[in-house]
Amino acid sequence: MAAVTFDDVGKVYPDGTRAVSSIELEIADQEFMVLVGPSGCGKTTALRMVAGLEEISEGTLRIGERVVNDVPSRDRDIAMVFQSYALYPHLSVYENIAFGLRLRKVPKDEVDRRVKDAARILDLEPWLERKPRNLSGGQRQRVAMGRAIVREPAAFLMDEPLSNLDAKLRVAMRAEIAHLQQELGTTTIYVTHDQVEAMTMGDRVAVMRKGELQQVAPPQELYDRPVNLFVGGFIGSPAMNLLQGTLENGSVRIGEQRLALARELLEARPALAQYAGQELIVGIRPESFEDASEASDAPQDQRLRMHVRLREALGSETIVHATIAARPAETEQVEELIADTGMRGLPSEAAEATIVARLSPHAEVAEGQPVEAVVDTRALHFFDPRTGRGIYDAPTEGAPS
Repeated sequence: MAAVTFDDVGKVYPDGTRAVSSIELEIADQEFMVLVGPSGCGKTTALRMVAGLEEISEGTLRIGERVVNDVPSRDRDIAMVFQSYALYPHLSVYENIAFGLRLRKVPKDEVDRRVKDAARILDLEPWLERKPRNLSGGQRQRVAMGRAIVREPAAFLMDEPLSNLDAKLRVAMRAEIAHLQQELGTTTIYVTHDQVEAMTMGDRVAVMRKGELQQVAPPQELYDRPVNLFVGGFIGSPAMNLLQGTLENGSVRIGEQRLALARELLEARPALAQYAGQELIVGIRPESFEDASEASDAPQDQRLRMHVRLREALGSETIVHATIAARPAETEQVEELIADTGMRGLPSEAAEATIVARLSPHAEVAEGQPVEAVVDTRALHFFDPRTGRGIYDAPTEGAPS
């Protein structure tokens, strides 16, 4: 087992296309690191450079203390689990798991021990003699993981291993993979497009955009303190609502409505004082709303009036898509988020923005009707409209003077 270190690593293809730029990232021994981001952001390229499947154009990559830039893939002591299971259909489960060990001429009794240990860990013992065609999707993915486990590598590399599974099985398998990694204690780099997977599995998550790292942090920190507008909009499901607002006398004006800012928020974000009287981007997470009929004691300056376009009753909660008389945030980062996640939702008029709110299952809302929602202003997010950076406790580059 070993740490994996990216030291100013970049990848430029022969035609001049830059896929990855100046990655600085240290993945600790036994850590579960998730790389997440939109399609084409460079996360799989970064993983393939660790695997030795992509040549490194710039910088230094280390596995443990060894520089591996020019080390062949087979000599890097890593094991990779791909999106496709890549099982041999004519071999049994046992033979598929043992295949790599036999190629390396591992003694027969050692092969048998490792295969049976992996089968026990992955609950594959009853199916060792079956062929892949007689297995479910989840069982096939476990076989692919078993083939990686028996290698006893320094690091596991996983490239969207759950993307071919149905939604219910993905939930079960991501819990299994996280538990397995904890049990084995093997350094793991896991690539996914699904930010829910990232948030539930990783010790830390690295968010990528256009080949560059945006933020590397534990999942809760990404959620609570996104470093910029892209991270804020990408992390969270449903996505954060992003609106144009103006800071005025301890409140934020959104369209013609105002929200009084909680004292705790102002104390936690002293840099907001630089934006008095200025426009900024306001982020409101769907879970920060509450139906006003269930919070009748909430003051008026903590409410927003909206018009319900769509109501989705999910049993445990109600997802409401509504419009508000306000301007949606419009920046390059927001447009990229919309293209990748569809975060803007239902189409609306130019003078309106779409809001997605997560309410209780008993919320008294109806399609085509107005609704008043209470906003937890302690949980608001603010971003500089020029730089896209989060506004927190330090002076923000590009902030108005």
